[in-house]
Amino acid sequence: MLILSADERRALRARAHPLHPVVAISQNGLSESVVMEVNANLLSHQLIKVRVYNDDRQVREQFLAMLCERLDAAPVQHIGKLLVLWRPQTDAQANAAKPRPRRSEPRRSKRSFQGSSGS
Repeated sequence: MLILSADERRALRARAHPLHPVVAISQNGLSESVVMEVNANLLSHQLIKVRVYNDDRQVREQFLAMLCERLDAAPVQHIGKLLVLWRPQTDAQANAAKPRPRRSEPRRSKRSFQGSSGS
């Protein structure tokens, strides 16, 4: 589990404020498919919200701790039934996400070649 400083946590909470929950944990609890879905969303977004449909605060705290431990993520916030998790991007993910270089010349359409045939 990653440990965040108070300043890092504050900045991540601010970034997470407008986000909507992308994963929900319901009556089946923390199943393997839920963990895989959280992992996939962390790979895509780094910062996510998870909604837990359970009224017991201790259970929600256990879910947060287990997710962070299993996925090597950092707990950002637990407010009500929402959990906020963050995992930094690895070097391999950063290299894969780089945009491809743009072409130096514009693409030519087929029409430009057809119109110059001199018919």
